[in-house]
Amino acid sequence: MGTYFYRSPRAYRRELDEILFKSWLYAGHVSQVANVGDYFLFDLAEDSIVVVRGGDGQIRALMNVCRHRGSRICSDPEGSCQAFVCPYHGWVYELDGALKAARNMDDVAGFDRSAYALKACRNTVFEGLIFVNCDPAAASFENALRTIEPALRPYDLPTARIAHRQNYAVEANWKLALENYLECYHCATAHRAYAKRHTLEALGEEVERSNAEMLGRAEEQTGVSGIGLEHSQVYGSSADFGCCAHTRRYALYDGFKTGSRDGQPLAPLMGDFKGYDGGAGDFQLGPLAFMLNYPDHCVLYRFIPRGIADTDMELVWFVRGDAEEGRDYEREALTWLWDRTTREDQTLILRNSEGVLSRFFEPGPYHPAQERLCIEFVDWYLDALGRSA
Repeated sequence: MGTYFYRSPRAYRRELDEILFKSWLYAGHVSQVANVGDYFLFDLAEDSIVVVRGGDGQIRALMNVCRHRGSRICSDPEGSCQAFVCPYHGWVYELDGALKAARNMDDVAGFDRSAYALKACRNTVFEGLIFVNCDPAAASFENALRTIEPALRPYDLPTARIAHRQNYAVEANWKLALENYLECYHCATAHRAYAKRHTLEALGEEVERSNAEMLGRAEEQTGVSGIGLEHSQVYGSSADFGCCAHTRRYALYDGFKTGSRDGQPLAPLMGDFKGYDGGAGDFQLGPLAFMLNYPDHCVLYRFIPRGIADTDMELVWFVRGDAEEGRDYEREALTWLWDRTTREDQTLILRNSEGVLSRFFEPGPYHPAQERLCIEFVDWYLDALGRSA
């Protein structure tokens, strides 16, 4: 894509309206709303969504906008409460969003509290992961997610522990950050630690034997039936708009059981895993969320635009639910590889942004194999904007 699509306010507004607010996006994990009244904020562009567990035990996604004068109701990124109270004029909302009290308004002629509940968006929970979609007409995400469930379920993410969360902000358009993740053409030169461990950095034919050998032993060594499932319907090939679902298992290089400095285990085995097969699971869940799952820990990667030239890249490291830091894993060792890789990406994306915004930038060809997903994303993106023109 040319410079226009990375710097145009008009293009940015259209992609928010026609793509991002109509897609299924990862918001958080069920452990963040473990008890009634627990909530956290999911911020997208200039908007904010409150994800909360209601008194009935159900998880809801409510717009963080008071129905009176529009004030943000919640400012803390996470917390727990019995009701939401707007700090401006004191309107009080139940955990399900219903307006409970509006000071001095009940005597106002024609005022109907039931008409002023907090606006809500759709949400779904899959394997402990919470997704939201602001389009009331959006297709269900569950059908797409079920296609990859056999490969993701063995990690037992609903009971997993968040070992660490970290945001890596970058002053660049969200598409540059996403495109960087979608290809590993740059991995061999820019991510030496990652490339030393993961065969995904090479052309498929170069590591075909390694992948075949790993898949041949995967079920026996992990104890997980169907762990080698391969399925990919993303972007233009998704069954429904914004419902990307992908999984495949690929080999690590010899000597590496997991994504650690020395290749040795970092934490207790996840879920149903009984051992290591020298492989890792690759997942995509919606257009902006991805997971790289090792037998002993999982890493979730999410991209969220905060402005036309500001993007949040949030990483979440999961370990087995009963694992204890200091006893079963060390946080620095667990996060070392992907913290290093993401900091490298911050620099790469920023340099890419500086070049792309140049008046002299002219797009070159993508590599048909190693940048294939970039091609699929760009085609999907342009088609979505074209339909709304």
